[in-house]
Amino acid sequence: EGWNVAKQYRLGFVRKMVNRMVAGRVRKGKMADNVYLLTTLGRKSGLERTTPVTLAEAGGIRYVVAPYGSVGWVHNVRAAGQAELSRGGESEEITLTEVDAAEAGPVLKKYVQDVSVVRPFFDADEDAAVEEFIKEAAGHPVFRVS
Repeated sequence: EGWNVAKQYRLGFVRKMVNRMVAGRVRKGKMADNVYLLTTLGRKSGLERTTPVTLAEAGGIRYVVAPYGSVGWVHNVRAAGQAELSRGGESEEITLTEVDAAEAGPVLKKYVQDVSVVRPFFDADEDAAVEEFIKEAAGHPVFRVS
């Protein structure tokens, strides 16, 4: 107990460059269909903040997952409850509602199975039981899109 094997996310120079490259491709519609740009208003600055996100879907419901924990956009969404999703010149205003661990668990499991790059940031292996992802939900916020 108390041993955390998950890697900690750091927004360093390389990650910033990768995000810029991905953002450019998303704007042109050249990424996978579930990759979007999420634009939030900074809770302190009031300025627009944009980051690439990979949406998850379960039971016909779309979710925005925070695989790296409570990063900046998560705090902005919690403050505002709304954001914009865009890709390929199309955009939509969305409402984001944070879900509880029971709803988040299956979404997180599917997300880790589908998005291999995030696996080092989870303690649960992609083949772990949903209960393991429910335990991790507090560290990986999940928001229902409406």
